[in-house]
Amino acid sequence: MKRLFFVFAFIIPLVIHAQTLKTDVLVIGSGDAAYSAAFQSFKSGVKTILLTQKEQLDLKKISESKSKEAIAFYQLFLKREIENAKNLDTPKPKPDKKKTVKVTVDSIQLLNVINNIPYTEIKRSGSGWEVKLTKDKSIKAKVLIMADNPEKLMAALKITSLNPASSVPLNYSENLYRTSIANISLNSAGFLSLYNLLIPNQENLLYIPADQFEIGPAAGATAAYAAFFDTKTSLSNLKRIQGELLSYKHALMPFEDVKVTDSNWLAIQKVGVTGILKAEIKQDKAYFNPEKEVTHDEIKQPIKDYYYKAQIWFDDHQNIPITLENTIALLCYVGNKSVEATKAELQKKWNKNYRFTSKYELKKVLTRREFAVIINEYLKPFDDVNVDKTGRVIR
Repeated sequence: MKRLFFVFAFIIPLVIHAQTLKTDVLVIGSGDAAYSAAFQSFKSGVKTILLTQKEQLDLKKISESKSKEAIAFYQLFLKREIENAKNLDTPKPKPDKKKTVKVTVDSIQLLNVINNIPYTEIKRSGSGWEVKLTKDKSIKAKVLIMADNPEKLMAALKITSLNPASSVPLNYSENLYRTSIANISLNSAGFLSLYNLLIPNQENLLYIPADQFEIGPAAGATAAYAAFFDTKTSLSNLKRIQGELLSYKHALMPFEDVKVTDSNWLAIQKVGVTGILKAEIKQDKAYFNPEKEVTHDEIKQPIKDYYYKAQIWFDDHQNIPITLENTIALLCYVGNKSVEATKAELQKKWNKNYRFTSKYELKKVLTRREFAVIINEYLKPFDDVNVDKTGRVIR
């Protein structure tokens, strides 16, 4: 998807008199999920409108019970508004319900927020959606993200129930974790699969819990993908959406011990979601254990699942220590690379590029951190190998 510098083109007051506002993605809701979904949709390069039913954000009113990440997000959200809004010293009048509704947006910017305006109806409009604000004013969107009470939406769809996207606990008894698009680690180690976000038989519609801040970016990126490529949400490209979220530092795996500030965070996230290195789950938390030595038994089957040639290599190298030298031999055999050239390249990158604190020694047993970084760069299991909807490797 289109890359944007992290510059927030927030609302600049301008009254639009057109009867219909058109956007790529429309997010409806007033909670954490709605804001984070709209922000990610905008960052992913599509026109986005956030329709809320509350007054403009006030940082002082944001609950201290929210996560540090959520509070930091809202601080940035409001900072961008202050930097870009005009006439900051002019008090904003409260809406008069007796007067004609005037929607205040800037049609040039990618993200616009419409505060404290109710909607009267939601309906399908071609492959997209139309939301009525008044009798003669509406918003048309390619993709709708609902992070609000879905009552009007259910009436339009003529259904009696609609369940929001839900996360599941991380476990390795099945491969669904490979389809993760959100790390849910507030109360336990969990993740959101792309295929738990998509609604069967409902194209270009995503329904997420209003209070799940972590799910918002996943919904925003998925909606932006469909809008940007003018396609259906059912045709979402898992790897493109995962890559988009990783590029904006949204974790796919709920590793407690590898923070986003870690210099090897991206490689560990990518290898972690492949399952080549699995987390230790204890007391409902997932630990990658980056400084623990990697073992032959833990990587043998996962790498064989990803690469046919690895089966032959492991048959010829049973129960060996996973030293740097043996790892180079593995990746050169599987990836058809020169051993000597790879050794020289790794030696140059060891401390400077990878920022490893250890010395480059061929006989040293690698840590899980070191192994993840090397495998990610030289075999690229996340980038080059696809999985199906169940997370099964497609070769």
